[in-house]
Amino acid sequence: MNHKKHNKALLFSTVMLSMGIVGCNQTSNEPVNEVAEEVPTEQVERPTLPFETDINIWPQQKPAIALDEALEKRVADLLKTMTLEQKVAQMIQPEIRDITVEDMRKYGFGSYLNGGGSFPYANKHSTPADWIKLAEDMYQASIDDSLDGSSIPTMWGTDAVHGHNNVIGATLFPHNIGLGAANNPKLIEQIAAITAKEVMVTGIDWVFAPTVAVVRDDRWGRTYEGYSEDPRIVKDYAYAIVEGLQGGVKDDFLSDQHVISTVKHFLGDGGTIKGIDQGNNIATEQELFDIHAQGYVGGLAAGAQTVMASFNSWHGVKNHGSQYLMTDVLKQRFAFDGFVVGDWNGHGQVAGCTNESCPQAVNAGLDVYMVPTDAWKPLYENTIAQVKSGEISMSRIDDAVSRILRVKFRAGLFEKPSPAKRPLSGKTELIGHADHREVARQAVQQSLVLLKNNQNILPLSPTANVLVAGDGADNIGKQSGGWTITWQGTDNQNSDFPGATSIYQGIEQAVTQAGGKAVLSVDGSFTTQPDVAIVVFGEEPYAEGNGDIDNLEYQRGDKRDLALLKSFKAKGIPVVAVFISGRPMWVNAELNASDAFVAAWLPGSEGQGVADVLFTKASGEINVPMTGKLSFSWPITPLQSSVNVNDADYQPLFAYGYGLEYDQPSTVANDLSEDNLASSESLEPLVLFERAVKAPWRLTMGDENHREVISSSIQSNDVVTVRTLDKEVQEDARQLNFNGKGMGYVGLVSNFPRDLRAYSNNQASLVVTIKTASAVQDKVMIGVACDRDCGSEIDISAQLNAKHVNDWQQLSIDLGCFSQQKADFSNINVPFYIATSQKVEISFSDLMYQPNAADKADISCSQ
Repeated sequence: MNHKKHNKALLFSTVMLSMGIVGCNQTSNEPVNEVAEEVPTEQVERPTLPFETDINIWPQQKPAIALDEALEKRVADLLKTMTLEQKVAQMIQPEIRDITVEDMRKYGFGSYLNGGGSFPYANKHSTPADWIKLAEDMYQASIDDSLDGSSIPTMWGTDAVHGHNNVIGATLFPHNIGLGAANNPKLIEQIAAITAKEVMVTGIDWVFAPTVAVVRDDRWGRTYEGYSEDPRIVKDYAYAIVEGLQGGVKDDFLSDQHVISTVKHFLGDGGTIKGIDQGNNIATEQELFDIHAQGYVGGLAAGAQTVMASFNSWHGVKNHGSQYLMTDVLKQRFAFDGFVVGDWNGHGQVAGCTNESCPQAVNAGLDVYMVPTDAWKPLYENTIAQVKSGEISMSRIDDAVSRILRVKFRAGLFEKPSPAKRPLSGKTELIGHADHREVARQAVQQSLVLLKNNQNILPLSPTANVLVAGDGADNIGKQSGGWTITWQGTDNQNSDFPGATSIYQGIEQAVTQAGGKAVLSVDGSFTTQPDVAIVVFGEEPYAEGNGDIDNLEYQRGDKRDLALLKSFKAKGIPVVAVFISGRPMWVNAELNASDAFVAAWLPGSEGQGVADVLFTKASGEINVPMTGKLSFSWPITPLQSSVNVNDADYQPLFAYGYGLEYDQPSTVANDLSEDNLASSESLEPLVLFERAVKAPWRLTMGDENHREVISSSIQSNDVVTVRTLDKEVQEDARQLNFNGKGMGYVGLVSNFPRDLRAYSNNQASLVVTIKTASAVQDKVMIGVACDRDCGSEIDISAQLNAKHVNDWQQLSIDLGCFSQQKADFSNINVPFYIATSQKVEISFSDLMYQPNAADKADISCSQ
């Protein structure tokens, strides 16, 4: 490697430091996913269930809404006027990044969506006016019958899962796991009604909520989207939130104050083996009804108009292709007469299907394809052809379209004004309204669960000298979790939350008003010893499969928050731990190092709700009581990921329903076992990228003078464009387009330097799955960089050209090659980057450090 190239490697790290990217608090957290299912691939794609089903397990339900003959006649009459092309268009749901207003005008899609982290005009800071304009433009295009359209109003669907969470300034409520701890269905209904109002301000008709998964394994990255491990709470909450979103079926149903709701994901997504997202559920059919279907019993009884199919399989059959579940159970036994919408290209995972073609899904009972990529056009054309050939019957198409039209008529879309002219549209004062924030604040208060309270240290006096520490203290993005502005909830700053309050800001306000003193010190340093330290820490934001982990130990292998807690204990300072998480976790050591321990879950935008409960009034009286109770059992070991009330061998650390009140003594020991049951001889692969970037790394891009965090699915600068790419599942790869106008870089960065000597000392290799769109003509460098003046890179152009273009290949580099070029693995900020100055397209997916693999590496430097 020449000196010039080496300087560029160093520049990668130094530019990060100069911009303040390294060392700040806004990080992403996408824990390691489980990479193998219990069921072999050939079984996962089996088209039929491996046992005889029993439809009588599913009680015959009554329709929530009585048959309206006049409405049914309107549906039938309109259906008769529609061409096949118009009907299929009603069944296609593209995403705003992949269609234009002119596409809507030409095809007349029945609906469209914005995915998580997708915004009008690709602008994260789009204003409500921007959202309304896009909604209005799409609506007007959908009813323009001057071309081939059908004049049927389109619908916009959005993931408003804890408030209108895609919109800057919206009220963000605690995620579902916290609401479950509150166990207050009336509050849930109120939250849902507020969410509906804030959504309608932006001209949107339809919300992809509630999630009614009953979580059985807390390793699942969507655990926080579940209300409880107890299906009874989920059933009650499903009814309440659907009523709040849609209005009661006999009172204010789908009025100008309400939106269409979606009960999701049908069925069994919370019960997959090892908690693997999109994995395989092997529950018995009776368990599927008793445990996983109760949210649908509640939600459909409240009149939910849409149901979203789930990515997961049931005994090896993908739900998007299951006629038994979608048609026999949902539509017939549950008497569901709304429509079934797919999840993000979920139809493409059905045996024999692709994103562009899947008659199996429609034949099984799917009514609307969610097809968020540019696959929508071939899917549309293929579906038409499949109807013409008889592969899909016209009667199935007519049934699907009738269901879509039925929902649209019930929602009044044919009578309501256009999105920009509806009663709530444009009333931007409702976005984050003070009354809405007050309800969210109450939800935070009721969601907190007190696990430990030695000597009744809580509640605290607000007149005390309080030190507030931890990287979650003044971090609204972290306290809000995934599905917050961006899909993963990462790459946000406090300035992205106007009107919101961090936990520290709430504490400071409460203490200052009472005459006390609150000081923020993220690292715990101080000059004057405080009376008490409140340490706010926990999981970084994540969503979906990116949050899957393989055991429940908190900060396994990197106990920096434990060190912070212990530093206060060593100085004799009482410690109150406030733990932010999307699931119960094994925190025995952190519990031992704390005098009081509060599970705060993911409280959302109203952080002052935490202070309301932690502190008394100035007079010493309790301000807000501690009332939250665990809706998820707490593990006693890091391997106890599936511990649920009523299990035969039920032995948790804290049982379901546990939660101290302020007049109750603490019962947990101060010397809990800290044995994590891990073998000290084994070193697991360090996964850096699998579906998405893994904690604590973030994906960045730039050139020799500028570096920026990648916060969008498509992002460009002067020399490189980075976009998400679907390799096996949604957005599991990244495509890098270098334009040849200068040296471009894409790489991973951490907040703080990481000690990775265990890997460099154990003959590890950097292993990446990579492909190019053409032969490379100049050097392509893979490198690592350090916190200080060190770093190195390796030219991989020969290895890339040795393979066929457009073929994914696994490339491995001995870490010793980097060490020999002065990379210091005790202080690695950048464990991987790609750099080149030529015009070339390079894509990568899975990326890891693999121990004991250097001798087999494609590029080896071992002696």
